Amino acid sequence: MAKRGKKYLNALKVLDKEKLYSIEEAVNKVKEMADITKRNFDQTVELIFRLGVDPKYADQMVRGSTVLPHGLGKPIKVLVITQGEKVKEAEEAGADYVGGEDIIDKILKENWIDFDVVIATPDMMPKVAKLGRILGPRGLMPNPKVGTVTQDVKKAVSEAKKGRVEFKVDKTGNLHVPIGKVSFDPEKLVENALTVYDTVLKLKPSGLKGQYIKNAVLKATMDPSVKLDIAKIQKELEAKAA
Repeated sequence: MAKRGKKYLNALKVLDKEKLYSIEEAVNKVKEMADITKRNFDQTVELIFRLGVDPKYADQMVRGSTVLPHGLGKPIKVLVITQGEKVKEAEEAGADYVGGEDIIDKILKENWIDFDVVIATPDMMPKVAKLGRILGPRGLMPNPKVGTVTQDVKKAVSEAKKGRVEFKVDKTGNLHVPIGKVSFDPEKLVENALTVYDTVLKLKPSGLKGQYIKNAVLKATMDPSVKLDIAKIQKELEAKAA
């Protein structure tokens, strides 16, 4: 186990190790600990799930995206790879970069990745496939499952700019989703967290046997994790949906 620093250990003192916290309580604890540790940057807050899936089976792969009500607290640079009339649509929608084969060549030759989201129209995907080795490892490859391969360029750019987050379960069954910054108002972090939780809940594989969400925590980048009361959260979300 890695040795923890003094700031981390001081933050840990305000946590009840035996308690499972509601989203609201967890957000307050995350902010309280951030006030104690006083990091020299605005930490990202993540909602982290331990899922009861085996990602090596295609029908148990959990992958999706959602638009956070309050964004991620940073400007999002959007690249659209398209051609023809869709170029103008992308530019009018506010995309930072728009292009076709010229953009693809730039990425290939210069290893250029000065963007946060890549959107492509379906007709460009055979050519975009060449970028897999560059974009894939960085989680930037366009994918129809998360709405980044689409004819509706205007909608995709708008959602990306508002704060669409994409996520994918890793090989160990863990799922990490950013929900904002420590500096956010508590209410905004709560709403973003509930939006993500609800989205993940709805992505439960239909053939899964056993418990889907085994546990979940909320944490800032360098501070301790706060355990969530998943049973309580799921009941609240189910009640809202009813």
